[in-house]
Amino acid sequence: MMVTLRLLAIFCCFLGFVNQVQAQSNDEWSSALDSARAKEDAKQDSVILSAKYIRYTTLDMMKKGTSTVQIDTSHQNFQYYNKQNLPWNPSINLGSYGLATRDLLFQPTKTIGFQSGFHSLERTLYRPDSIQYFRARARFSELYTVGFFFDDQVFRARLAQNIHPRLNIGGEFHATKTAGYYSNQTYSDIKSALFAWYESENHRYNLLTNVVFNKLDATENGSVLANNIFKDTLGQSSDRYPVRLNGLGDNRPRNEWRDNSFFLRQSMFIGRLDTVDAGKPTMQIFPTNSVAHNSSVRIQKYNFFKNETDGNGAFPYGSSTLTQDTTSITSISNEFEYSFFLRGKSIFKNEVKLNVAFQHDMYWYSDSGINNRFYQNGMLKGELGYKFSDRVNVTGNVNQIVLGHNFGDYLYEAKADMLLSSNVGKITISAYSQNKSPEMVFSRMNYTYHQWERELEKTKTQNLAFQYSNPKIGFKGKVEYFLMDNYLYFKEIDNPGGDARLSKLIEPAQLGSANLLKVSVGQKFKFRRFTLDNLVVYQKTDQQKVLATPEIYTWHSLYYNNVLYKVVDFNIGVDARFNTPFTTPSYSINTGQFYNDNAALQFSTYPIFDVWTTANIQRVTLFLSCNFVNQYLGMPKGYYTVRRYPMNDANIRFGVSWKFYD
Repeated sequence: MMVTLRLLAIFCCFLGFVNQVQAQSNDEWSSALDSARAKEDAKQDSVILSAKYIRYTTLDMMKKGTSTVQIDTSHQNFQYYNKQNLPWNPSINLGSYGLATRDLLFQPTKTIGFQSGFHSLERTLYRPDSIQYFRARARFSELYTVGFFFDDQVFRARLAQNIHPRLNIGGEFHATKTAGYYSNQTYSDIKSALFAWYESENHRYNLLTNVVFNKLDATENGSVLANNIFKDTLGQSSDRYPVRLNGLGDNRPRNEWRDNSFFLRQSMFIGRLDTVDAGKPTMQIFPTNSVAHNSSVRIQKYNFFKNETDGNGAFPYGSSTLTQDTTSITSISNEFEYSFFLRGKSIFKNEVKLNVAFQHDMYWYSDSGINNRFYQNGMLKGELGYKFSDRVNVTGNVNQIVLGHNFGDYLYEAKADMLLSSNVGKITISAYSQNKSPEMVFSRMNYTYHQWERELEKTKTQNLAFQYSNPKIGFKGKVEYFLMDNYLYFKEIDNPGGDARLSKLIEPAQLGSANLLKVSVGQKFKFRRFTLDNLVVYQKTDQQKVLATPEIYTWHSLYYNNVLYKVVDFNIGVDARFNTPFTTPSYSINTGQFYNDNAALQFSTYPIFDVWTTANIQRVTLFLSCNFVNQYLGMPKGYYTVRRYPMNDANIRFGVSWKFYD
């Protein structure tokens, strides 16, 4: 009944808003001629402000020159507000928004050097390199929210203002509060950023800077006590099932992350500047020589807290009541870059580029057992590339740590793009070789329930990939092969005797070698106003249990597009996703790590269906979705992606974004 009332309330609000927009449009047409005459008589110049004058750049774009792109005003994929449920990057998680998450598909990170090893809440972090730096003819602001009648409350506000044509400043504020489905599944975060972009009058000097603050708070319930809740015939609500950890208020068991940073980039273009669309919003500036300096300071803190006895066996054997495990990392980074570009008379015909850089990083590491252990690394970077029009683009990258704690780490990459034709499509061939030091959580842990200090081998990864894409027929396919030596993961300590004191006790482990073949195929079909998006991923490995990833994953989205009352552009559709059974990992609460347990269970898997609609009404974008809709039919009653943690129930979500730029 409550679901019906919520849907009815949203539908009435939506219908009223559409009628109001239509009425306003009729009034505008009736007075259009008078307004045009009045403007002509006044003889005043005017600028019609639209989204094409609200443009932004990013750090990656500025490393190649000066260019901007228009803000996105479409409603495509707007319903995917939860980063845990992105269909092209699915995850396993603890069953509610914001809680600990791990990638479902195999995709190793291409990072080297000092790494903390904490990743469970990374999907909700706001990162400095994701900042958008605006250039707007008028003040730009956006309000975004998900919630209103429902449990997930997600809010975002951002503002950007040109102080003068060469200086733009702005800020963002994010806040989230979710209640979850089972007891003690609350999640909250507060994230904010301030940023600025300055460009000199002669377009040679650019300054980018930002300050980012992250405060993430994920409550831990230790999982539900019952192992067969989906066979329960009582039909009680999820929050009535007992869980292992029950602390409330300030005594809630929780993982807290604090991640604050400051970033500053200064760059100078030297020599000839090649300009495209001079004086227009789409202007692009390509230097022949540039020097840059990047500096950053980052302070990270990972904290686990509980203040209750462990009567239900959520943790390994121990008598601790008050637990406060903490890891703190402070880092300072400085990078010096030089880039050289050689072009012919035509900017887009031939280009050779060379980029060299040196990056120096300093780290101060503290945990529950040591204070301010100091590490440093020096990394050489190089990039060499050749581009011929839009037909051929070949690049090679070298990243090598030449001194410091992680000496010997490297990442070598090569990539070649070849456009055969607009009808035939594009081929991409790529490869990389990586030698990576163990992350700190593998090398050292000194927490209440887990302690180790290990000397582990570097992980070596070799990758070869072939990709073919043809936008004209909506096809994209990729084949990847991974060869890994000394692959690192966490596992439960061997316990053949069933000793209760060893249950849930984990340790780092290293796999001798592993091979994995990954084939991804995406196809878009269109028939009149109907579209069917498809993604199929096949993974085959000789270490399926260790890598804990499914052999097959599929996602399909069928939707209908139309325009209502000539003002409302909308999609309405249904999604379906499915993966084959795989060895489901468990979750270590105080370390925040997923691990392979001794039970090595494989849970049944089912297709999951979502029904949704998205729409644009002038500058308003909105969505309404009913997720896991097949649970209402009992097919299935529920499912798991992590052992002992049932996934979310069927739910309805509504979200809206409103952009202002006049």
